[in-house]
Amino acid sequence: MLGVRVCFIGGAQYKSPLDRTSEKKFRALIQIGEIYVIGFSPDAKLRHFKQHAQFYLLPRVQWGLFRYLLMLIFGQTIAVWCILRWGVHILIAQSPYEGFAAACAKIIVRPLGKRVALVVESHGDFEGSLFLQRRVFYPSVYRFLMRQSALFALRHADVLRAVSNSTKEQLEKWAPNKPIFQFVAWTDMDVFLEAGAKKKRNPNEKMIIYAGVLIPGKGVHFLLDAFGNITSEGLSTKLWIIGNSENREYAEMLKGKVERLSLGNRVIFSDSLPQTVLANLIAQAQVLVLPSLSEGLGRVIFEAMACGTPVIGSAVGGIMEMIVDGENGFLIPSGDVDSLVDRLRWILKNPEKAYEMGKRAREFAEDFFSAKGYVENYRNVIEAAGKHI
Repeated sequence: MLGVRVCFIGGAQYKSPLDRTSEKKFRALIQIGEIYVIGFSPDAKLRHFKQHAQFYLLPRVQWGLFRYLLMLIFGQTIAVWCILRWGVHILIAQSPYEGFAAACAKIIVRPLGKRVALVVESHGDFEGSLFLQRRVFYPSVYRFLMRQSALFALRHADVLRAVSNSTKEQLEKWAPNKPIFQFVAWTDMDVFLEAGAKKKRNPNEKMIIYAGVLIPGKGVHFLLDAFGNITSEGLSTKLWIIGNSENREYAEMLKGKVERLSLGNRVIFSDSLPQTVLANLIAQAQVLVLPSLSEGLGRVIFEAMACGTPVIGSAVGGIMEMIVDGENGFLIPSGDVDSLVDRLRWILKNPEKAYEMGKRAREFAEDFFSAKGYVENYRNVIEAAGKHI
């Protein structure tokens, strides 16, 4: 399509100027056309700026339900304005829940003679992931409202996009007979490949890394239990837990567990880090662990692989599409601490074999994602959506 104008609607945060990863992403995407983005600011202020794309950012608030209401009311309003003011004709919602707001915008502009196409994406388990993030009061009410909003969005969607086989299967169940495109989320592979090129064969200090938000569904408590067992065997190593405390109650529980297991001098907690810093830390590690209970894809897995670092991941969701057990990493049953201990022990006691495993992981990552392929995939999505205008 010539002169395509696309508006992305999602829950991601952006700051001005964009961080390196987001800058590269939108610099790549403007090859397709004019890009508009509705998301959240890193603070409690409304923000608008232009850097490759036009960004309209809602205030960031802690309460998840209030964030959703902000997106439903103001995100929908901004989407309508972008359609009427800028001639946007394709909306891309980055989950079925943002898709509800986008579908409302699509319906509102129709009597005004404006036709837009709607793409709804799924980056994870939109049915169950919320309940693995935090304790939810009145869960049956939440499930009903979530189900109705997701059904509404998917009913009005013209095209769907999944990031893994598991998310594709879920979309097929909810919206049969809708066209689905499948490709992974954007990542700045250059940063991780550059860090991996400097990886040492057998560094002096052994290190295990977890990188991701701190919520119950990520299973970090299982990792702490396994790490406690490893250290009790006399294996000298440290554990870095890197990620923001999306669930503060859970984060405090993890820190309390560290104290109870007497691991205070071996476990380091850090908020999320710039990609370059994170990549260098992962490249220094012997292994990255992602012990999730549910996972749409697990992007940090192929980022770690690009660093030449083997990964231990739960056999759930998209993780199983990247890890070939015993070749480029290890798969373990979700929540199985004994299996995790066994695999950690093997990696720490067999540094040469683990290094070779990391080399195979790096070869996989080099073929798994490319910026050119990402843009071409979106071009195909937009072309398919354009047929519905």
